Amino acid sequence: MGHRNALPQLAGRLLVTDGGLETTLIFQHGIELPHFAAFPLLDRPEGRAVLRSYYDSYGAAARRSGAGCILDTPTFRVSPDWAAKVGYGAGDLRRVIADSVALLGGVREAWETPDLPIVINGAIGPRGDGYSAAETMDPETAEAFHGPQVQAYAEAGADLVMAQTMTHVGEAAGIARAAAKAGIPAVVSFTVETDGKLPDGTSLQDAILATDAATGSSPAHYLVNCAHPTHVAHALAAESAWIARLRGVRANPSPKSHAELNESTTLEDGDPDELAGLLGAMRQRYRHFTVVGGCCGSDHRHAEKIGFACRLA
Repeated sequence: MGHRNALPQLAGRLLVTDGGLETTLIFQHGIELPHFAAFPLLDRPEGRAVLRSYYDSYGAAARRSGAGCILDTPTFRVSPDWAAKVGYGAGDLRRVIADSVALLGGVREAWETPDLPIVINGAIGPRGDGYSAAETMDPETAEAFHGPQVQAYAEAGADLVMAQTMTHVGEAAGIARAAAKAGIPAVVSFTVETDGKLPDGTSLQDAILATDAATGSSPAHYLVNCAHPTHVAHALAAESAWIARLRGVRANPSPKSHAELNESTTLEDGDPDELAGLLGAMRQRYRHFTVVGGCCGSDHRHAEKIGFACRLA
């Protein structure tokens, strides 16, 4: 059954995320992903099999650690601009989204138990480069651009949508507004640079407060993704009431900057034990953090160790 009307993480249930889908496919499976787009694999039997194996590995990791799990649809690049680069038109996107949610529905049927909730997240990547704020949108433009995606996730049965690797407030607010209109919970996940600030220079605190102001506090909660825990720690230093809106971190195993990661030709998978330890310590301090996991470079090994490390005493 779905969790749209009662997100487990808001009730205090620990959810470990899946990790770096694209980096796993590229570096561990040798699959070329033009423009970092994984969703075309849905249209090939062998591609679907690889995706199913990837998601099953996280279901198994969650079961071993005892944590619940939130799984992203393979749709980080399912938006009109990016999809066009790999030969998909706007008319294809609703079908792709429905297919991706159905794939994860099968994974949930295989792995979910009453004690192990599996949440299906409709993943929405940025219109531009997730590591750069050179191009920005105001909330109205972003709502119009991303609205059809959001509506498709709502109709397909996703539990929530997540605006991932957001570099500025305008795009994040637009996606959240679209979700409110579509009747599906939204999570906004900003990314930060090594100094703990968004790529446009905004502090995490100010970004969350500004997004809440622009949306009537409509996001279910906030996250940070695609940054090392030591980078996120800089953002958390400005601790005050705003941090209650932040529910967790999806961290890169590598402490390299975004610019350095862009140039990397090897898998930056770091040390799973080290990443789990850093996130476990963060959760001990911020005990309301209920969504924790890896991002680029991480895989099911990291997820399992994070699940164990983030249990609260």
